[in-house]
Amino acid sequence: MYYELYVDSLLLVNFVMNLYLLILVDQSTHRTATRGRLILGASSGAVLYLLPFVWSACGWPLAWAAAFPGMAAMIFVTFRIRNLQAFLKIAGKLLGYSLLLGGCLLLVIRVMPKFRGILTGSFAVMGLGAVVFLLLFYGKRQAASGELCRVTLCHRGNRITVTALIDSGNSLIEPVSQSPVSVVDRKTFETVWKEGTDYYRIIPYHSIGRRSGILPGYLLEEMRIESEGVVKVCKSVYVAVAQEDVLQSGTEEPEGVKLILNPVLLGEK
Repeated sequence: MYYELYVDSLLLVNFVMNLYLLILVDQSTHRTATRGRLILGASSGAVLYLLPFVWSACGWPLAWAAAFPGMAAMIFVTFRIRNLQAFLKIAGKLLGYSLLLGGCLLLVIRVMPKFRGILTGSFAVMGLGAVVFLLLFYGKRQAASGELCRVTLCHRGNRITVTALIDSGNSLIEPVSQSPVSVVDRKTFETVWKEGTDYYRIIPYHSIGRRSGILPGYLLEEMRIESEGVVKVCKSVYVAVAQEDVLQSGTEEPEGVKLILNPVLLGEK
């Protein structure tokens, strides 16, 4: 028995499905991937998923085993993986969302069998797109706050890695550029900032117990945020310098929390 396959259609469907899956996984890892990486990851997976059809003469078990490089390529191209544990965690999420979207598609086909022909085309893509939208909307409402992560501050060759708290209550912005601002203690800041501190931006704030105040803000060259073994790199990031500890040590980390991370940074692409 022979089947006629249209490579362009197969590539497009795989690309869209891969993009849906990667967006969902990215949302669950605090949006650590950029839009470019999402597109490249979905494209690489779509191309490598054609291997089972190219190698079908070698036998279907071996051919379908060739699909695993596609999944690995999607993960490594899209996310900055630090270790094997992070890769396995991302792979588990990818497989989980694959089963979820596949189950949704099968449910619709069984409920509305007369639309099976349509479901093979644009209707299936639109339907799964609606499911992805609902999952993303639910994920944003359940966005984690109060979680700990590791943050590396980099500036002109100097760097320091500290424990940071993801705080949804931190809504500080730099007034001119409207950029998000994280708060770091002075000792940590002086470790990475070796130049003069005479020129700075004024960061106004409001807090409980004090009506208002200002903090000096400085523009760092780079901030690397590591969460669940996945790294997100943010360029040109503002930090406000606190005179005292940003949070009293009470966490499992022996050195305590040294930085209050603005959650907007996790949503930027």
